Amino acid sequence: MTDPIAKLLGEWSAEITMESVLLRLLISMVFAAIIGCERATKRHAAGLRTFILVSMASTMATMVDVYFAESYGSGFLVLSAATVIGTAIISSNSILFSSKNQIKGLTTSVGLWAVGVLGIAVGAGFYSAGLIGFVTLLICLSMFPSFEIYLKNRSNHFEVHLELTNKSYLQDFVTTIRKLGLRIDDIEANPAYLNSGLSVYSVSVTIASPELKKYKTHSEIIQAISTLDYVYYIEEMN
Repeated sequence: MTDPIAKLLGEWSAEITMESVLLRLLISMVFAAIIGCERATKRHAAGLRTFILVSMASTMATMVDVYFAESYGSGFLVLSAATVIGTAIISSNSILFSSKNQIKGLTTSVGLWAVGVLGIAVGAGFYSAGLIGFVTLLICLSMFPSFEIYLKNRSNHFEVHLELTNKSYLQDFVTTIRKLGLRIDDIEANPAYLNSGLSVYSVSVTIASPELKKYKTHSEIIQAISTLDYVYYIEEMN
């Protein structure tokens, strides 16, 4: 199968030549830079340079594997496989747990791995797959968050980070929550705030009242809870 874009560019782009090496590295850098900019503008851990380095390393490794396969008949894509594994290890280190028991950096971690695979496709001269992968990845990262928020707001289940002025008010909080038509599924004390003077919890809540399900959003419910005198701070967890 001849790649449509390679066929359009010419036979030289499908082979390992100086021109095709420069072209593949340039495409890899541009794709990764755009994805990296999207992550950087949202203040995520891995930014522009990280995405470019991961993509270009994958592209280089794949081109070396292809060169060895064509020159020496090697059928093992050793460097490409090692790059994917290395990227997975690096990206997993960008996943963090915040003091509010929230997982941070998971999307960026998967994005790094995906950009690595994208670099492999470009390095192999599979330009069409690289372009399609780039477009779909960019759409997932830039357009889907709003839709994801919409789905979360329509869910009957959500989790909040709750700070009470004193742990003695926990029972009052539970009673009030039930009166509002909510069901508490789980309450977990947060040890990160042990010496802060506050009682901090992660609370899983289900909207049990049909009226609340129909007319109230998560933010409106949380806003109502925040007016309680003993609630120091409350926010929905992602």
